[in-house]
Amino acid sequence: MYTFAAMKRFFIYIFALSALVANAQSSLYQEYIRRYSPMAVEQMKRYGIPASITLAQGLLESGAGTSMLAQKANNHFGIKTGGTWTGPYLTKDDDAKSERFRKYESVEEGFEDHSRFLAERQRYASLFNLDPTDYKAWARGLKEAGYATNPEYANKLISLIEIYQLHEYDTAKGSKHHQRQQDVARNERQHEKPHKEVVETRPSKPSQKPAEVMVASQPLQIRMCNGCRYVLARKGDTFETLAEVTGVSRKKLMQFNEVDDTYVLRASTPVYLEKKKSHVASKQRGQFHEVKEGQSMHAISQLYGVRMQMLYRANSLEPDFMPAVGDLLMLD
Repeated sequence: MYTFAAMKRFFIYIFALSALVANAQSSLYQEYIRRYSPMAVEQMKRYGIPASITLAQGLLESGAGTSMLAQKANNHFGIKTGGTWTGPYLTKDDDAKSERFRKYESVEEGFEDHSRFLAERQRYASLFNLDPTDYKAWARGLKEAGYATNPEYANKLISLIEIYQLHEYDTAKGSKHHQRQQDVARNERQHEKPHKEVVETRPSKPSQKPAEVMVASQPLQIRMCNGCRYVLARKGDTFETLAEVTGVSRKKLMQFNEVDDTYVLRASTPVYLEKKKSHVASKQRGQFHEVKEGQSMHAISQLYGVRMQMLYRANSLEPDFMPAVGDLLMLD
């Protein structure tokens, strides 16, 4: 029979062992955050996904980078191959035996694919209407959209974010502080200072110079229209600033949006990050668009994510046609 002193020593040992394990886990998690937070911040700037959410998912899904998928496949988010994946994969027992999980050449590729996985699927589209600093809403939204089957998934993400204060990376102040600490972060130097660009003004005199303003520091949110990714330009944005943030070249942005050097980019203007479609969304085909005041053929094509040429062709119009208020345009 154990004596009181023996029992006391046993519980002290168990407590000390638990504390040691907890400290080791904390150090592991902190090292993961130090190492991969630059990637999460970069993805936030490009896609509008809170860095805290990306980090918390990475920590949870990969065991802070220790899982087999993270070690052998650079897959930190447990993303399965799905029906569209044509790249390499690893098999692992999960909900079923020998399920296929995506394999990446690098961790950076895995983080990028995670962002695109969320941004390009309709089931997650509602997330990008949320406040990018509302990590609780994002965590619950991911669970509701079916990212994971664990009923406690959202609570686990929220707990990780709050324990390790990951939400600090979601703000401009937090991400700038992080950038100063992370000398080795790839491509972060270009984001340390807000971009200065010239925006169009209406000068009272011909010699008056346009006003110079600071481009908004908040991250762009990737949105979807007709299966195409786009962002809304911020005040002061140009195709140059958007190219720098999104990684899509200025030339490509202008091609995708069917504009030339004379085009003036204004705040809240949709800017597509890929080529628009030949047809509108299937549920809109056969319907008519009634032209509103100030709408051009270009503005209407941007509204539906369809190329102007196809909009003209669907209505048997000449390239120089200018719509009038009240005109009905067939959507095809």
